[in-house]
Amino acid sequence: MKFEPPLQQARLIKRYKRFLVDVDDGEKNFTIHCPNTGAMTGCAEPGSIIWFSDSNNPKRKYRHTLELVQSLNGHMIGVNTHRANALMEEAFAKNKISGMENHIVKREVKAGDSRLDFMLTTADNKTQHFVEVKSVTLGPLELSSPEKGKGFFPDAVSTRAVKHLHELEQLVSQGHQASLIFCVQHSGINEVHPARHIYAEYAPTLQHAVDSGVNIRAFSCLLSPERIEIYEEIPVVI
Repeated sequence: MKFEPPLQQARLIKRYKRFLVDVDDGEKNFTIHCPNTGAMTGCAEPGSIIWFSDSNNPKRKYRHTLELVQSLNGHMIGVNTHRANALMEEAFAKNKISGMENHIVKREVKAGDSRLDFMLTTADNKTQHFVEVKSVTLGPLELSSPEKGKGFFPDAVSTRAVKHLHELEQLVSQGHQASLIFCVQHSGINEVHPARHIYAEYAPTLQHAVDSGVNIRAFSCLLSPERIEIYEEIPVVI
């Protein structure tokens, strides 16, 4: 995924009201949109270098969007959670995800009381594979941390994330294939763990989903101010 037009650089002043970030581009201070509902722990520290996109839409109240943050310990982090689905869709189209090659991809599919991100079907429509994607940005806050290389999900209490796991389990019980994919937009993460220290309920729910036949996978990304793309599969440790 190439950024068009190119991203612009600034320095983060503060994040507030969850969806707003004040930045300084060296000439002026202004407010941009922050497309992330999570806690963004370690991803929104004052003084961090950030990159933002420009919609070039003067009708938008905040025409600029926060895309990348360089953490204070030097890692690149993609904080626009909406990019995760686009990255996975691009990877599906390029047959970069093993076991999901050459499928027809449909977005935003209703499942039970939820909407899941994708449904993949074979050309003959004999199999349906439902996929939910979660963006992972919570990594170690210190380079010397004993948790170096570990990423965690979720970064805040999320009953919605638990509900999606239950929906995936139900689909498996109906004879479908179902997967949860962690899209890791953090250069310092090489394995994903459930965040027991943040949301204790998530880890046993994730394990139950695995035991029920839900596939749990994670993929790292290559991140730069020029482009983001899915790189390689990394372990999920429950």
